[in-house]
Amino acid sequence: MLKVHHLNNSRSQRILWLLEELGLDYEIVPYQRDATTQLAPPELVEVHPLGKSPVFEDGDNKIAESGAIVEYVIDRYGAGKLAPAKASPNYVPYLEWLHYAEGSAMLPLMLNLYVMRLGEAGAALAPRIDSECNNHLGYIAGALGERKFMVGDSLTGADIQISFVLEVAKVFGRLAAYPNLSAYLDRIHERPAYRTAVEKGGVYAYG
Repeated sequence: MLKVHHLNNSRSQRILWLLEELGLDYEIVPYQRDATTQLAPPELVEVHPLGKSPVFEDGDNKIAESGAIVEYVIDRYGAGKLAPAKASPNYVPYLEWLHYAEGSAMLPLMLNLYVMRLGEAGAALAPRIDSECNNHLGYIAGALGERKFMVGDSLTGADIQISFVLEVAKVFGRLAAYPNLSAYLDRIHERPAYRTAVEKGGVYAYG
């Protein structure tokens, strides 16, 4: 049985969505953030030394990085779904977007979160962080254009990865300037598999 160690309001939600899109059977092991600190509970350290979520288990394989989980699941269980063929010209862009989400795009958004918590102490950093957030969101918006998906003509793991970036950007009020990204996120929210994943994993409450 596939297993997802799932923390509320976290990146692990998109792993549930991935598994629902593929129609796979899996078990959710739920964890709740501390109501005051919003940190993951110490029990997750027993699952993985970093104490982070998601952690995905498939037999003896235990994987903790979202991009690696998405790539592993699609390669092993996708049966041709959610990724371009490796011989396709879309495959390299797919890999880039798949790992860009966490490798580059999330950093300025996480810095935005931390600076907000610092209040006046972080004010000097705000202009640079704003610039970087706008740089990345503009890059994603320009690449998406009027298309429905990041790569090709159907949903891929790249869309599943990018979705979390946009969920967080929306909470920070940063999507208003990018109507195509807002519409893209709305389309994602309408997918039956996405809705089922939210029902099972709990509604996002990033704000």
